[in-house]
Amino acid sequence: MKDDLLHSLIQRETIRQSETMDLIASENYTSPEVLQAVGSVFSNKYAEGYPRKRYYQGNAVADELEELAISRGLTLFGLSSEEWSLNVQPYSGSPANLAVYLALLAPGEKVMGMQLSMGGHLTHGHKVSATGIIWNQVPYGVSKDTEMLDYNELMETAKREMPKMIIAGYTAYPRVIDWKKFREIADAVGAYLFVDMSHLAGLVAGDSYPSPFQYADVVTTTTHKTLRGPRSAIIFTRKQGLKIKDQGKKLFTIAEAIDKAVFPGLQGGPHLNQIAGIAQTFFEASTPEFKIYAAQIVKNARALAEALSELGWRIVSGGTDSHLLLVDTMSKNIGGKDAAIELEKANIVTNMNTIPFDPQPPMNPSGLRLGTPSCTTRGMKEKEIGLVAEYINAVLLKTRTPEEVQKDVLALCKKFPLLY
Repeated sequence: MKDDLLHSLIQRETIRQSETMDLIASENYTSPEVLQAVGSVFSNKYAEGYPRKRYYQGNAVADELEELAISRGLTLFGLSSEEWSLNVQPYSGSPANLAVYLALLAPGEKVMGMQLSMGGHLTHGHKVSATGIIWNQVPYGVSKDTEMLDYNELMETAKREMPKMIIAGYTAYPRVIDWKKFREIADAVGAYLFVDMSHLAGLVAGDSYPSPFQYADVVTTTTHKTLRGPRSAIIFTRKQGLKIKDQGKKLFTIAEAIDKAVFPGLQGGPHLNQIAGIAQTFFEASTPEFKIYAAQIVKNARALAEALSELGWRIVSGGTDSHLLLVDTMSKNIGGKDAAIELEKANIVTNMNTIPFDPQPPMNPSGLRLGTPSCTTRGMKEKEIGLVAEYINAVLLKTRTPEEVQKDVLALCKKFPLLY
């Protein structure tokens, strides 16, 4: 690379990642092959439209690429192409979710989504998101007693508010979601059931978390979290049964409507290099080794929750069933932002996070969100996770300085190096 300044930044970031214990639940390390695909000559090609229906010439290979990604994605999640459609063109998770809204709802219609402060995502109808500006969120949360979903309360809310769409799948909820109960709630009020499994896709693919496909009408996911792929997104949609009107003129299946919402509704040409990375990701996630990896993510998250709990930290909801956990740092009078800053000094990277019914402001909430996908990719298991818990405890309780702990973190990272 002739650009010395850019080359230096890339090198520095590579070193930072190599020497950092990454506990951010929404991050992971792709394989060198995924990076190679994303940086391939597919970056050069424009391909507006869908396979065999492009607005540009020269897309014979691009058509095969997109069809390959679609076929692999359906196979990975055990879906039939007769029953499910897969759109691999969304640029990222938020645009993918916005496409679902645009396809299925008229402006102002009600969407029932989890509150951001309880673990939902901005695009689940939060007021600062386009999804909350254009559509009307019916917020729900968790039980104050259990810090888990209360399905009876969800049913009552749905029957009272009669939303057009219900969203399940979250960004900071550690427990198993009962997809069947959500289907029952949606059916009771005639709503679409939209599952956002962005955090869970790799666990679902690896058979370490229940699959939502038996119950959902639409499923979106990013491809870069537990799925360990490029920063991109995809949308699965049922092909049969449901029809909607396009501006009151023509009937479409919801799969057709969502394809139209992605292109030309929200995007121009797809990023073929991202789609190449997605195809490689699906290839890797279909292996027996990936199932072992997904299971280890959950084992590591549970080990981290148990170790921190034994050290006296309160874990929201008492534990985890997935790849993430929430730690109530204010239980020891430490703000979440303050905790994250101190941990970064020791090369432990986390993110501050609100906890249910948080009395603290969002910019210094009461908790930390911790996740285990990245350290599991490096090969760490329960033994190493126990050490990580000790490091976190030592930094936050100031029994050791961040600089002292940093030396141990660097040694552990060196023992479990990245592939690049």
